[in-house]
Amino acid sequence: MALSHNIRDKTREILAAQAHIANHVFNYINFVSLKCTIQLEIPDIIHNHGKPMTLSNLVNALPINKAKGQDCIYRLMRILIHSGFFIQTKINENEEEGYLLTPNSHLLLKNEPLSLAPFVLAQLDPILMDPFQSLSKWLQNSDSTPFATAHGKPLFEYAGDEPRLNYLFNEAMASDARLMISVVIKNGRGIFEGLKSLADVGGGIGTVAKAISNAFPEIKCTVFDLPHVVEGLEGSNKLSYVGGDMFKSVPSADAILLKVKYYS
Repeated sequence: MALSHNIRDKTREILAAQAHIANHVFNYINFVSLKCTIQLEIPDIIHNHGKPMTLSNLVNALPINKAKGQDCIYRLMRILIHSGFFIQTKINENEEEGYLLTPNSHLLLKNEPLSLAPFVLAQLDPILMDPFQSLSKWLQNSDSTPFATAHGKPLFEYAGDEPRLNYLFNEAMASDARLMISVVIKNGRGIFEGLKSLADVGGGIGTVAKAISNAFPEIKCTVFDLPHVVEGLEGSNKLSYVGGDMFKSVPSADAILLKVKYYS
């Protein structure tokens, strides 16, 4: 009896370990499904529908091969419901159900001022995902980052030579910054009191500096970033753009703002 009990315990342990590994291996399905949802503009389509949207109505509104629609979109929506991006609700006496947005998917709408859709699409782009396939190689070489291992040069140097990545990365950082600075300005106005000048080091296209300048007109803001990032950007009497290398020098100001960026 004791031997049989031990065998059952061992079997449960092995099956639990298998499930744990499988959950990690297939976790990528969640984020590629999220990427697909944004690319197909599903949040916007449901939002613009103005009421719970049935599966058939959603499939008809999507720019897809309709032969793949009903079953595949049903499965896609099940994954996103499980992930908290949509909910289903009954819409008539026939028990028919329709999809609605959640607060999470509201942040994926194109016209949402604090939309994080550009951030999601950038982070899940192959250019920024490939470095994570090179972690073991990077740990064995002398490259500065996994990005350099995957692409032959550091991220910001690569972006300087590749307009698509430069645009993708800047839009991603801007979308993340809009949400962050809106919270800071709303809940931390005191940290800006008494400032006459501020330099946003690594400020990208100036999203944060513009928000600060608009909220505090008495502060003159400088956006400082690499030359290829600020090239062609126009400032104003309260906001200016300066190109340079933060590791050599930064503009003089009453306060220096540094925002953590996401890159590999």
